[in-house]
Amino acid sequence: MEFDELEKAIRASWDEQTCYPGWADDWTKENPAYGQCVVTALVVQDYYGGDLAFCKEHFHYWNILPNNKYVDLTREQFPVGTDFSVDMIRSRESILSGDRALKAKTKERYELLKNKIDKILDS
Repeated sequence: MEFDELEKAIRASWDEQTCYPGWADDWTKENPAYGQCVVTALVVQDYYGGDLAFCKEHFHYWNILPNNKYVDLTREQFPVGTDFSVDMIRSRESILSGDRALKAKTKERYELLKNKIDKILDS
């Protein structure tokens, strides 16, 4: 699958239900990437593998693909010029389990996003 096709399906699938719960009330169609970073990074990893990068300062996730290419489909939720550092590489398991994941409903939001994307790609 071409990456552009996956990107279009991801962007079409974002909504307040896939947004980080504490921010869902502020999610808008004008800033659809808002609160979508972790679930988006997990989906990109499903299709392309690689690592899940994390920046502590902005609490932001993105992908480092196996070819060492950085992919951040939700960067536009931040002001232009925001700098991100790779503070750690997080494992999928650590992102989907634990107290923080339960409070953020990460697994449920990820599965919802993945199902929406799969429906688009299957049609």
